[in-house]
Amino acid sequence: MKTIQMTLDEELLEELDTLTRKLKVNRSAFTREALRREIRRQEDLELEEKHRLGYEKLPVTPEEFMVADEHRDIPGADEW
Repeated sequence: MKTIQMTLDEELLEELDTLTRKLKVNRSAFTREALRREIRRQEDLELEEKHRLGYEKLPVTPEEFMVADEHRDIPGADEW
């Protein structure tokens, strides 16, 4: 692990300290987890944008759902 320095405004630091005391974790642990979550969130947003662009280029057609529609009348098909 590496040590880094960060600059935070006083208000944010107070909020961080209040929360870390409440959660009984230190600043570093909280910040690591917050950064991991944000990195995952950004990756998810990137994938969602790729999907959106893909569907924009190649929209869904009604035929794609014909198989699912055909199975609606089969008893127990909703359990698949």
